[in-house]
Amino acid sequence: MKKIEAIEILGGGLTTTSKMPCKSFNLPAWECKTGSKLAKIKGTVCYDCYAMKGNYQRFPAIKQGQYKRLNALMNDGWVDAMVHMIQKENNKYFRWHDAGDIQSVEHLKNICEVASKTPDITHWIPTREHKIINDFVKSGHAIPGNLIVRISATKIDGNPPSNAKHTSTVHKDKKPIGFECPSSLQDGQCLDCRACWDTSIKNISYKQH
Repeated sequence: MKKIEAIEILGGGLTTTSKMPCKSFNLPAWECKTGSKLAKIKGTVCYDCYAMKGNYQRFPAIKQGQYKRLNALMNDGWVDAMVHMIQKENNKYFRWHDAGDIQSVEHLKNICEVASKTPDITHWIPTREHKIINDFVKSGHAIPGNLIVRISATKIDGNPPSNAKHTSTVHKDKKPIGFECPSSLQDGQCLDCRACWDTSIKNISYKQH
C-alpha cells in the first residue's frame, strides 16, 4: 500500500500536536458520545473543550478533515491503512485521539486490531467511553497488551473511575492523584516522559489548563 492510498482510505493523514512525542489520529469532538454532553456541564473535564474551539473551530478545513476521518472509520481497508501509516512513522509510541473519542464497539475492535498488527509499538488511548470498553470486553474481545486504555474521570478534582485498570484525572484545587503529568512544568510538552503509555502507572493526574 502506498501512503497516498492509505490517506485516501482514512479520509486524511495522521495528526501532529506540539505536546506529543509521536503522531496521533483525531476525530471531531462534537461527535464524542459522552464528551459532547459533558462539554455543556460546568465542573467536568470536558467543559469548554479545547478541541471545540481555537484552530479546531477557526479553520473550517480542520473540522472538515476530522469529519472525513470519522466517516471513513468503517472503511474495509481502514485497519491496514492505519497500520501502514503508523509503521511509516518509525516511532515506538502512538496516541489515539488528540481530539474525539471511541465511537463504538466495532471502532474499538478495529483499533485493537491495529495495535495487534503493530506489536512493537505502544499505543495509548484516553477515553470517557467506559460503557463501550465494558461492552467490548463482555462481548468476548480482549485489549492487546501493547494498547493502554485510560478511562478518564468525569469531574475536575474528582476521583479516578472505579473498576478500571488504568485511569486519568484532572486536578485544579486539590492535590494530584497518583502520578502527576509534568507537562505543565515543561511548556506543555511531554519531552522525555512516557507515563501515559506506562502500564505500571495506574492513574495519571493532569493539571487543568
